[in-house]
Formats: sequence, C-alpha cells, structure tokens
Amino acid sequence: MKGGTFVGFLYFALASRIGAVELGRGQPTERISGSAGDVLEDDPVGRLKVFVYELPSKYNKKILQKDPRCLTHMFAAEIFMHRFLLSSPVRTLNPEEADWFYTPVYTTCDLTPNGLPLPFKSPRMMRSAIQLISSNWPYWNRTEGANHFFIVPHDFGACFHYQEEKAIERGILHLLQRATLVQTFGQKNHVCLKDGSITIPPYAPPQKMQAHLIPPDTPRSIFVYFRGLFYDVGNDPEGGYYARGARASVWENFKDNPLFDISTEHPTTYYEDMQRAIFCLCPLGWAPWSPRLVEAVIFGCIPVIIADDIVLPFADAIPWEEIGVYVDEKDVPKLDNILTSIPPEVILRKQRLLANPSMKQAMLFPQPAQSGDAFHQILNGLARKLPHDKNVHLKPGEKILNWTTGPVGDLKPW
Repeated sequence: MKGGTFVGFLYFALASRIGAVELGRGQPTERISGSAGDVLEDDPVGRLKVFVYELPSKYNKKILQKDPRCLTHMFAAEIFMHRFLLSSPVRTLNPEEADWFYTPVYTTCDLTPNGLPLPFKSPRMMRSAIQLISSNWPYWNRTEGANHFFIVPHDFGACFHYQEEKAIERGILHLLQRATLVQTFGQKNHVCLKDGSITIPPYAPPQKMQAHLIPPDTPRSIFVYFRGLFYDVGNDPEGGYYARGARASVWENFKDNPLFDISTEHPTTYYEDMQRAIFCLCPLGWAPWSPRLVEAVIFGCIPVIIADDIVLPFADAIPWEEIGVYVDEKDVPKLDNILTSIPPEVILRKQRLLANPSMKQAMLFPQPAQSGDAFHQILNGLARKLPHDKNVHLKPGEKILNWTTGPVGDLKPW
C-alpha cells in the first residue's frame, strides 16, 4: 500500500529506534534567529520609491484580455507585480525622485492551447517596450537601464527559451544587460542568471491552496511524495536530456519502493496528499525550478531539492538549508538511504520552521497584498541594492549597449 498508513508505520518504526516522537502535523512554529529571520520580516515601505511607466495597453492589459489563463499559470508574477505596484505606497508619480523604474510588459502571456508560454515573440516585445520608454522619457538613457528592473519569469529568464541549450545559445537579451532582472530561474554560474538578479518563487494560486487545507493534526503517513513527469517523450524522445535524467532515475529506482508515493497521475487530492507527506520531491524539469517548491513550503512538506547549483527564491531571506534537503542529481539512486538516515529531531525542526507563517507568506503573491509576502520580498531585494553605485549614470553622449546585437529575428518590429 503506497502512501498510506503502512508507509507511516514503516518510518515510525525506524524513528522509534532512536526515541523519536510522531512526525505529524500541528508542529509548533520556530523562527530562525539572526539575519535570515530579520531580513524576511523587513518592511520596504519608506526605503525606496518606484516609478511605473505607463505603457500602451498592447504591452500588458490587452494581452491579458486576449488570454485570461495568464492569471493562473506559474509565470503570472509579472501581472500581479504590476497590479501591486500601481497601488503600492512605494510608488511615486514623480520620476525625478524615483530610485527604481519599472516597465510593465507581460512577456509570458502568449500561450499555446495547452497553456504553455511561447517565448519566441518575447525578445521583440521587450525590445519594443524599451525603445518606447527610451524615446518618450529621459530616464532609461541616463543609465541605459541600470536603475530599471524587469519581471522575467520565463523558464530561463531573459534568455527567453524553454530549452536550456537554446537559452544558453541566445543568452540574456542584450538590452537588459544593465538592468536588474527579477526572475524565477536561478542557477549558479549560468549565462541566464546575471549578477544582481533577484530570484523569486513561481506563482501558485493562494486561494486555491487555501481551499485545500486539511486539519492541522492530520498525521503525515506518506514518507516521500511526488506527482509529475519522469520522462518527456514528446520533447526528449531519446531520454536523458529532460531533467538531466534525474526524474527518470527517481522512477527507475523507486517506483516499487513502498516508502515512495510517486506517479505521473495528478489526483484531485494532490494538495491534500502533500499535507500528509513528510518529504516532497522538488526535482528539476526543463528548468531547475517548479511550483512544487512553493506548494511544499505552504503545506509544510519538507522540500527535497534535486537541482544542482540551483539558486532558490529570496535565498538571502529564506533559510533553505534549514527547511529543506538538498540531494545532488548524481545521488538520486541513494535517495531512500539519504532520507531515512535523517534524524527525526532534524525532521521535526524543519517542520517547525516550515510552520512559521512568515515562511509561507514570503512564497505567495496574494490578492490583495499582505505584509511580508513575495511582493514585499521583491521590494526588500530592490531596497537592499540602494544607493545605486555612482557609475550607474552615464556621461553625456556615452553609450554602452548595442541595439543591433542579438539574433536577427529579435530585431524585427513587434
């Protein structure tokens, strides 16, 4: 019996050998003392001012009207951040006093019938928006974007492609080289993550998750839980490229292991099942990040992060080493031994930290915004970059960016 009481007994029998208590829900909360907890609870109001460019609606609202599905997919942070800033107390209507400039362009809201974003028009759309603000306002030209930030929640950020090989080949859109990028993609030493970027969680619908909460004293009787693809036959027919083989390794090694409740099926009880699990696998897919990370934190399931060199959301504020478990991709075949060897007291502490409301709040983009949420964590990240370096402002007539650099297709009008 996978994922049921039998699995719970197996693990509890293991835990009892060292005098562990039951690993259930309803754990008391614990707060990380020191800088991590303090940073997480910072209030950005009064520490920065943001000017929001008013662009023609073809860059944002009209795109959304054409396809409202953009409001619920994992890339929706670009939409909700725009809405948040329009009514945020950090917004200024006087660009001369602004610390940061924001360009509201919805580059992921071009969806296939299956709801996946097509990034092929995104570079042209972004170039068009930058051309517009550089022509109609003086602020971009003063710094060539060094005091501007952009939300780029694509699989590989401003490289604008969903396949890593092609994303690397493209590189970050040249016109964004001096800007601060706010993106879901994060991987160390990768061409699609430049220094100074702010890594954020993907969007997960807060109201939908709230509707699936179960009683906090429900026992966690599932040891390891995962639902999702192990192979992507359509895009990776030979196997091995998708998830760098890590997901395939999970399936091949643990499909018959009673401690592992893993499947490609996505049941209606998915959120409830995560709340009954001790560990939730968060492996890379085409990109290293996925909404599972958000879901695991919200539902108090210890995230098992399988994505080498990943840069996690708000890593300067959220103590990921304390709340999660990192497993190298090459060590996936040893996953059962790694997880069963974690002392129960360590698991209990991770659960207490995950139960901290501020930890969950930082991963969400709620409507309306709430103190400490992901919107505020983004603002905190921007505030910590102030004051800007003196070399942000260019000398009169000085140019650094080359507007004709990039693939020929990107230079076509949008």
